[in-house]
Amino acid sequence: MTMRATALPAGDPAVPPKCFLFLQGPISPFFDEVGRGLRTLGHKVHRINLNLGDRLFWRGPGGVDFRGRAAGWPDFVAGFMDRHGVTDLVLLGEQRSYNKAAIAAADARGIRVAVTDFGYIRPDWIVLERDGMNAASRFTRDPEEIVRTGATLPPPDLQVHHRDDFRKQAFWDMVYHLSVLLPWPFPHYENHQLYNPILTYLGMARRLLRRSSYNRRSDEILRRLTGRGPLFLMAMQMETDFSIRAYSRYRDLDTVLHEVAASFAGHAPPDAHLLVKVHPLDPGMKNWKRRSRRIARQYGLEGRMHYLGGGNLGAIVEQVQGTVTVNSTVGLRSIIDHTPTFALGEALYRIPGLVFSGPLDRFWTEATPPDMALREGFLRCIAHSLHIRGVYYNRPGLDVAVKAAVRRLHLDLLNRPDPETLYPSDPAMVGTAAAG
Repeated sequence: MTMRATALPAGDPAVPPKCFLFLQGPISPFFDEVGRGLRTLGHKVHRINLNLGDRLFWRGPGGVDFRGRAAGWPDFVAGFMDRHGVTDLVLLGEQRSYNKAAIAAADARGIRVAVTDFGYIRPDWIVLERDGMNAASRFTRDPEEIVRTGATLPPPDLQVHHRDDFRKQAFWDMVYHLSVLLPWPFPHYENHQLYNPILTYLGMARRLLRRSSYNRRSDEILRRLTGRGPLFLMAMQMETDFSIRAYSRYRDLDTVLHEVAASFAGHAPPDAHLLVKVHPLDPGMKNWKRRSRRIARQYGLEGRMHYLGGGNLGAIVEQVQGTVTVNSTVGLRSIIDHTPTFALGEALYRIPGLVFSGPLDRFWTEATPPDMALREGFLRCIAHSLHIRGVYYNRPGLDVAVKAAVRRLHLDLLNRPDPETLYPSDPAMVGTAAAG
């Protein structure tokens, strides 16, 4: 694991020094290197480690350990902010209990909060957003404002420039989560994960070993259904994901499948078919193939509801006449591909005109593709205001992401476009816009 410091190019405008506090972040060198880059620009940088995994991925100075019980965390983090004059809090997973307490303390003190995660746009985009994501996002939901603002921005480059290294991601993930299981030196840490990581890894390994057969079976189902009637996709998510646990009304994905199947059975055209696509990294703690078959029988959908354990998501989205999801980024991919989309949860893109705003029962027969002007404005706005380019788990994409994150945090450019990406060939324009 190589750590690299990243500085900004010469000529960036001077800004007052800040004091950054980093909490849990991506399981990669990303936070450590962003902290180093900010430190080289004259900012103070601190990190609070909540478990051994946090400590392993923070190599620079400024790291302290919290080894107390969760009940003592709110007072600890609030006191830390007061003692060190923290101005900015940076974290991943704003719905984790430790992070929620830290955000509450930050809000009470007027401290800026920056959250990061995999991008709404995939694969080589990263979210760097003020305060929160999805339902907690500050991004406007006003269609007219989105179209008006988008008209002032250039189209985003959706060509893939960087790829994550899944092997590296898996290795770092295992190092982190297995170290968290050790009782020393953080005996009181309360993990936000729902399942034991060892069981999760075994399940994921089993899925990966059978990936080729899953893909062949899914391709075969799609070929057999082509031309036999409308196809609709139900895009599953990780049941452990906070996008389900915090940003939806569902306690589990079984409830989602029942709701979608019941609606489809009662209101979809009789020749329509429903594809249930499992998340590619689902750990298999639940047998979704067996469950989906049971649900199909319950609602009289044998031969019309099909489980897909694999397959090329892009090819699937291109073949369907509609996509249903809770709040997966597959929904945004569907919108990008002009496919009618229904969001069951509190997705960022749940905006009338982007997704179907009527009830689910009417979606199967009345849904239309997203409004083109709104789709274009939405993509331009979120690409330039809520994202940076790059990846967490592989270079050079990691270097690109670190540099962009350092710049945005240094210049406080969250939730608004970075002039450097808008006018990369006009240095005068960059300096003027950034200073303003």
